[in-house]
Amino acid sequence: MAANVALLSASSPSTSAAASSFLSRRPLPRCCAASPRRASSRLSIMAALGDDPIREWILTEGKATQIKGTSRIGPEMFEGEALGLKAMYDTKSIRVPLPYKVGSLPTGGSFIIMEFIEFGRSRGDQLTEKNHQSVLGRKLAEMHKAAKSDNGYGFHVDNTIGSTPQINTWTADWIEFYSKHRLGYQLELASRRYGDSTIYEKGQRLIKNIHPLFDGAVLEPCLLHGDLWSGNISSDTKGDPVILDPACYYGHNEAEFGMSWCAGFGGDFYNAYFQVVVFFAPYLIGAPANLHMKTIIDVLITIHCPRLLVMGQISFAETAEVMPKQPGFEKRRDLYLLYHYLNHYNLFGSGYRSSAMSIIEDYLYLLAA
Repeated sequence: MAANVALLSASSPSTSAAASSFLSRRPLPRCCAASPRRASSRLSIMAALGDDPIREWILTEGKATQIKGTSRIGPEMFEGEALGLKAMYDTKSIRVPLPYKVGSLPTGGSFIIMEFIEFGRSRGDQLTEKNHQSVLGRKLAEMHKAAKSDNGYGFHVDNTIGSTPQINTWTADWIEFYSKHRLGYQLELASRRYGDSTIYEKGQRLIKNIHPLFDGAVLEPCLLHGDLWSGNISSDTKGDPVILDPACYYGHNEAEFGMSWCAGFGGDFYNAYFQVVVFFAPYLIGAPANLHMKTIIDVLITIHCPRLLVMGQISFAETAEVMPKQPGFEKRRDLYLLYHYLNHYNLFGSGYRSSAMSIIEDYLYLLAA
């Protein structure tokens, strides 16, 4: 989400303690660049905690909460985040914090209050573990499978990717949506912000010629987290994956991997995403009669799936594809990276330009455009 955002974990109605905790936590960085926090922002947020919206909610609801606030942006940003969190929560697939309340701060800016989830490990480092990658991949596939849109591609509201506006106008065709509201929008920003006519013109050439990259692919509008990098992935105290800080919309499922260069996804993640292993009799003998089958499978996949997939020892199991890999997947991967490289170029400057330009030029060569 946007820069200059703070977090609060509060389990008691003490406002002064909440303010102290609030100010002691640092804002979440983007994967390769973090924005500095100003003293004026701290003061305005501290003052806001003494006013009605947040304090009243903590006193009346008495729930353990996580609170995020910004002194610079209105509630629209957090409204988009709350809608995305609720949509993901409702899939009952992967754990996300349930949003409780969004509002404006009396001193300016806005806040969101959501469920507090205690993290079991440091955010980001858990992706080095095979089991976690496998479970994350499988649960993400379940979310994509569970939530489809009848309205096409887009979302109920526009939201933000970092602090960049993300346009989510409902569109029937995925290629049109991605071309106009993702790549096209970022190229226009780069042209306006930097006067970069070269990347704009080459990017527009690419947009006009991307249709062959989707030949044979089945495209469906799946619910996407939208900004899935290591800073937005964690795990709870039970080790189950948690994803947060979304930029949700309904899109082609492969677009979810656009931040993979900052997420650490490996082979175990992708194997589990595209393939679920279901175990049979040898492992089910002796299981309690009242144990739900899904629970058994969840446990077995978590324990055995990474090792078996790597070793190829699945002769006693059956594989079922939750989200089948579509033809041309490898050819499209960089196309989805491009959106996020362009966004980083627009947010953080020229350090990301060469990566974006390289992808554009490689595709122009591949497509002979």
